[in-house]
Amino acid sequence: MLQTPSGGAGSGTAAADSELLSIGAVLSALRDEFPEVTISKIRFLESEGLVEPRRTPSGYRKFSLQDVERLGQVLRMQRDHYLPLKVIREYLDALERGEDVRLPTLGRQRDAGDGERLSELFGEPEGPTAARIGRAELLAAAEIGERELAEWESYGLVAPLPDGTYDAEVVTVATLVTELARFGIEPRHLRAMKAAADREAGLVDQVVAPLRRHRNPQTRAHAEARTKELAGLTVKLHAALLQTALGVRLP
Repeated sequence: MLQTPSGGAGSGTAAADSELLSIGAVLSALRDEFPEVTISKIRFLESEGLVEPRRTPSGYRKFSLQDVERLGQVLRMQRDHYLPLKVIREYLDALERGEDVRLPTLGRQRDAGDGERLSELFGEPEGPTAARIGRAELLAAAEIGERELAEWESYGLVAPLPDGTYDAEVVTVATLVTELARFGIEPRHLRAMKAAADREAGLVDQVVAPLRRHRNPQTRAHAEARTKELAGLTVKLHAALLQTALGVRLP
């Protein structure tokens, strides 16, 4: 906890202001546990209403210690429980109302009362943080230029999110597209693969859609776990079919 000076009303305001952090300071505070978090990610969470920092007269964001704690909770629920932001917001609202909130345990059947208390989220990291990256970060990570990225976007191989950032997995896509180019396979040749992936995604989405529409937030969270499971099975089937068609065995 930051130390605040004592004094009258004026010093009380100054003390409160002294506890406010810039977005850069918030990034530094979070990165020990969430190394992949970015300023773009924090801004996106703000745009989604997960945190509401103050604004200075000049328009700069100023975050309280409670804001930083709330961001940590959001990032943990994304990382450890794969919850969509809408469900995370509902959990946090319930916690603020004083309700006993339990998060779903993924990967197995849950008995009544099973789950992790939201108040117990401040534990050790268990996996990578779901992250988004900006356009400049994507260009640097993939070691490509604006022309290549624009071409890939024109073929639908990569696409920005509504806020202009990209899902971090796009870096993997970009790397693979670059590797395939070494063999003369151009982005325009990959449209069929993208179309097939979209059809597979549509099939998975059709299966989990009833769970996502459920009013119970834990059921909707289970939909995310089911999506990951089905996606994994789909990828394995695709790889097996490709190996069979080519008559090869991949390592």
